[in-house]
Amino acid sequence: MRRRDADVPPLAGFTVGVTAARCADELTALLEGRGATVMRGPALRIVPPADDTELLLATKRLLDEGADAVVATTAAGFRDWMEAADGWGLGEALRERLQRAELLARGPGVRDAVRVAGFTAVWSPGTASMAEVLDRLLDAGVAGRRVAVQSWGEPLPGFGQALRQAGAEVVGVPVHRWMPPEDTAPLDRLLDAVVARALDAVSFTSAPAAASLLERADRRGMRAEVLDALRRDVLPACVGPMAGRPLRAHAVPVLHPERFRLGPLVQLLACELPGRASPLRVAGHRLEIRGHAAVVDGALRAVPPAGMALLRALARRPGWVVSRPELLAALPGAGRDEHAVETAMARLRTALGTPELIQTVVKRGYRLALDPPPPS
Repeated sequence: MRRRDADVPPLAGFTVGVTAARCADELTALLEGRGATVMRGPALRIVPPADDTELLLATKRLLDEGADAVVATTAAGFRDWMEAADGWGLGEALRERLQRAELLARGPGVRDAVRVAGFTAVWSPGTASMAEVLDRLLDAGVAGRRVAVQSWGEPLPGFGQALRQAGAEVVGVPVHRWMPPEDTAPLDRLLDAVVARALDAVSFTSAPAAASLLERADRRGMRAEVLDALRRDVLPACVGPMAGRPLRAHAVPVLHPERFRLGPLVQLLACELPGRASPLRVAGHRLEIRGHAAVVDGALRAVPPAGMALLRALARRPGWVVSRPELLAALPGAGRDEHAVETAMARLRTALGTPELIQTVVKRGYRLALDPPPPS
């Protein structure tokens, strides 16, 4: 019995790169749950809050000088700041200071984390927008006031600059500072896969991750090749518009979900990647070509790399004969021996499980046995 298309997970047959550090496990689990093959190449490493001397100094400054207003920008960052302060023996004193300040939370999730920590946010936007937080502060007036801003990994230069121009003293509280990875080998493998078009998509959960990936490509002398692949063949998928900013600066089009969360990001990929694989009617069967696999009549068929190269070459001109020399040129590292085409073609037919999908045209080459269009 033939399997229905619905039985094939939406990301089965596709390979997605993950550049995240902190949320890599969660994102990987979500992608694999939809059937994707995941290649992890962390573009950053996170400085643990308890070990971060900059966070400790900022916390001590707040204890010494206080703050008129405190902006909590992320739920995880606020929680980890409180935990780090407890570990330093400063938790009680910090909580007393924060109770005296006007506490603003960037969005409902952050507001909940603030509440669980024992505080009450005086205001938070429903859209999780830092622009709205900034407008609220400026409308209330910040001249002569000290405003502490809890950042999470990515600095907020425009936010702090606007407050300073309005007369505020701004204290940055850097929770989860990001630095380049100590071991660059996984990131290098991911970059190589991008250039080789061995990935169907690369995911980014922060702007620093995207910037770090491009900086590493620069160091390896492959920025142009990486950008070309991201513009043409490898889909850059970002958790939100801010995460894609370094890519857009290089004219790389990025996709992001309307809700800036991991679940919607994976759902976006689950819709976008299969939508790019146009099905063909071949020899009475339904054929869909995915990243490293094919779906034949709703059944997923793993195909070796050489076979995928041949299948893609045939699918570029479905129904037309593709010569052996052309197919040989499509094979990676095949040299000049046309026998390599015959060997790879035999393995491709076996992998597809339906040999009649590909016809041999004697002395000319091979073609996909495309069905004629239905009568009008």
